[in-house]
Amino acid sequence: MMMSVAQAAIPWTFQPLPPQPPIPDENPQSQAKIALGKQLFFDPRLSVTGTHACQSCHNLAAGGEDGRAQPVGVYGRTGRRSTLTIWNAAYHTVYNWDGSAQTLEQQNQRHLLDPKVMGMADGYQLAARIAAIPEYRQQFEQVFGEPGVSFANIVRALASFERTLVTADSPFDRYLRGAEQAISTQAQRGFETFIEQRCASCHFWVNLAGPQPGLALQQGQGFYELFPNHPGTDYERRYRLAEDIGRYDYSQIDTDRRMWRVPSLRNVALTAPYFHNGAVKTLDEAVRVMAKTQTQTELDEAQVADIVAFLRTLSGEFPTIDLPRLPATPGRTAVAGHD
Repeated sequence: MMMSVAQAAIPWTFQPLPPQPPIPDENPQSQAKIALGKQLFFDPRLSVTGTHACQSCHNLAAGGEDGRAQPVGVYGRTGRRSTLTIWNAAYHTVYNWDGSAQTLEQQNQRHLLDPKVMGMADGYQLAARIAAIPEYRQQFEQVFGEPGVSFANIVRALASFERTLVTADSPFDRYLRGAEQAISTQAQRGFETFIEQRCASCHFWVNLAGPQPGLALQQGQGFYELFPNHPGTDYERRYRLAEDIGRYDYSQIDTDRRMWRVPSLRNVALTAPYFHNGAVKTLDEAVRVMAKTQTQTELDEAQVADIVAFLRTLSGEFPTIDLPRLPATPGRTAVAGHD
C-alpha cells in the first residue's frame, strides 16, 4: 500500500506493535506453560489470604489495570502508586514506575511477596501451597520436569502468559502501515501536534514508551524521564505531583529524584486515572498537565482535543481470553489459617 506524503514523513521511531514481544532465552514459550501461567494469573490462592489474584489489579476484561488511584491488596492494604497496565508490558525493558524490576519474572516475584499486594511471606510458602494441589503439581512436572513446583517456575509460568497479552492492530498501527484513513483528520493533526510539542521525545517506538529490549537498551536497562520536568506549576501543587520522589526511593542516587520509567501510551484512553499517584481523572487534563510540567507549554483547547483524538487511536484489538478452570482441592482449603 502506498503511503501519502504526510505518512512518509513519519519519524522512523514510530513503528507498529510487533505481534510478539521479545522472548528471553531462559524462559522460552510453550503452549502448556502459557496455559499454566493463565491459570495462576486468575488464581487468588497466590495471595496469602486467598482473596487476590493478579487479575484483581490487572483486569484483563478492561484496560489491564484496576481503575483506582492506588491499588488495594491483601488485608485491604493500599499501595503507594497507581497500577500500570499489564497489556503490552512485555515490550518494556524494566518494570514498575521506578524501574525496580528488570524482567517480567522479577516483577512477578516482587508483587507476590509485597505485603501490600499478594503478601506471601516468601517463595517457599507459595511453592508449598501450590505443590499441595495435586493437579498443579502434575502440570508443573509436565511443563518444567522435576522438581516441578518452585517459586522460580511459578513466576516463569506467569511471565509466559503475560507475554501473550498483546493488543496489536490499533488504528494507529494500521495508519503506520499505510492505511491513511485508519485514523481521522483530527487524529492526524493531533499526531503532528504530539510531535511538535515534543511528546515524542519520550513516547516513541512500538510501545510509545521508549526503546524496546534490543533497541538502544537491553533488558534491565531503563528509560526514564524527570517528572515534573519544570517544577512549581499550579498543576504540580493541585495534583501533588512532586510529593513522591520516584526512582530515588529505590536507587538512593541523587540524580534519580523525580525520575520515572516512561509509561506506555498504548490503550491510554482506557487506563484512567493517570500518573504515578492516580491524581488526574481524565485524559484531556492529563494532556494539559504534561504539556505544562514537561515543556512549559499552555495548549489551547483545540490542541488538547486533537492530541486526545490521536491518543484514542492507540487502543488496540484485545484478544479473547476465556476464564480458565482452576485446579480444585476437594474436601479441603488451600488457604486455611493463611498458612
